[in-house]
Amino acid sequence: MPALPQGSPAPDFDLPTDGGGRISLADLRGHKVVLYFYPKDNTAGCTLEAIDFSAQAAAFEAAGTKVVGISADSVKSHDRFKKKHDLTIPLASDEEKTMLEAYGIWAEKQMYGRTFMGIVRTTYLIDAEGRIARVWEKVKVSGHVEEVLAAARSL
Repeated sequence: MPALPQGSPAPDFDLPTDGGGRISLADLRGHKVVLYFYPKDNTAGCTLEAIDFSAQAAAFEAAGTKVVGISADSVKSHDRFKKKHDLTIPLASDEEKTMLEAYGIWAEKQMYGRTFMGIVRTTYLIDAEGRIARVWEKVKVSGHVEEVLAAARSL
């Protein structure tokens, strides 16, 4: 299933986060929301992306936008990842892959001639009413956070 189209309602979710919390789309209503889906804690691209989003956390906040990172890693893994890299944004865990499937980013991937199921690095910008305003598929990390921030500011 491909990523959800612009203009469609964002599927609700309720997931555990690092630090023992929970986060849901309903809790974020009234704010713009960036959901960035990444394959794995403590891997090169995912670490850079998390550090970049954390570095811009205050700018996103000033733009009225909440940022949440999501992967299938456990909460315990997220806690270690966040501490190791001094990350400031919440990281949600979808070990059941329910949300990943609802957002169309749990898909067949290929690497080194091997086919497997995994997270396709994707970012969603959701407006304050809960509709998908913008989608970035197969994200390249370099410069991505700045592009998402510019889109959030213009929304």
